[in-house]
Order: sequence, then structure tokens, then C-alpha cells
Amino acid sequence: MEESPISPSRRRFFLSILLAGIGAMLAAVALWPLWRYLSPPAGSGKEEKMAMARNLVPVGGAHFFQFNGHPAVLLQNSPGSFLAFSAVCTHLGCIIQWQPEKGEFLCPCHAGRFSSTGAVLAGPPPKPLESIPVTLSGDQVLVG
Repeated sequence: MEESPISPSRRRFFLSILLAGIGAMLAAVALWPLWRYLSPPAGSGKEEKMAMARNLVPVGGAHFFQFNGHPAVLLQNSPGSFLAFSAVCTHLGCIIQWQPEKGEFLCPCHAGRFSSTGAVLAGPPPKPLESIPVTLSGDQVLVG
């Protein structure tokens, strides 16, 4: 049984197809993170509402939760008076912390301070915390 030799042109064609396939796969692997970064997050553009029990937040206290895929905080400054904010610092995107003894928020990254109404008190944050609408419905607090 004699094997017929493969011509060099067919061998080059096969190798070029093989290398093109490998190159396409490497390009897809390299570009996938860029695509995920530039594409809008899932669920963006739709307004979501969340319902939480009023007793979840004590007077003068704060409750942290996820809202539309981002950290948020619900605050009760006085009985029946609720405010909600994004829990992301407007300086570099760190997650703020509630300091009940001072009645203010602190950004642990660069010591930015925000009042209980979300206004900037000190530090490098350029603007106040993003406010989220809050409505009351019976024993529920509706955020969003």
C-alpha cells in the first residue's frame, strides 16, 4: 500500500486554516473581558422597587442592601422619616459606612464624610450621595 504524498500547497492551506482558527479563538478570549466591561450591566435601564419592613431600620440607624445590583442604604433619621442613598462614595467608589454615634457616613478609603441627608461634610468627595426615592405603604418602606 502506497500512500500518496500530500502536496505542499495542500499542507500550507491546512496550516493556514488551523492558524486562523487558533487566532480567532485567541482574539475572542482576549476581547471578551473588554466586551463585558463596555456592555451595560444586566437589568440596567429598568426601574426596580423594593419593599422592606419599617422595623428593619431602627430610629437613628441604617440598613444596607442591594438595589439594582449596587449597594444602597436605608436610613431612619426620625420616627417615620426614611431616606435612601447609594452606598457608593462619589469620590472613588468605595462603600460608605454608617457611624451611628456621629450620625454620619464615613468613606473608609479617603476619610470622606457625608451627613445623614447625603451632603458632603468633609474630605475629597466632589458631590453628595445619590438619593433614591422612598415612599411609605403601611408597614412597608418602598425604595425606588
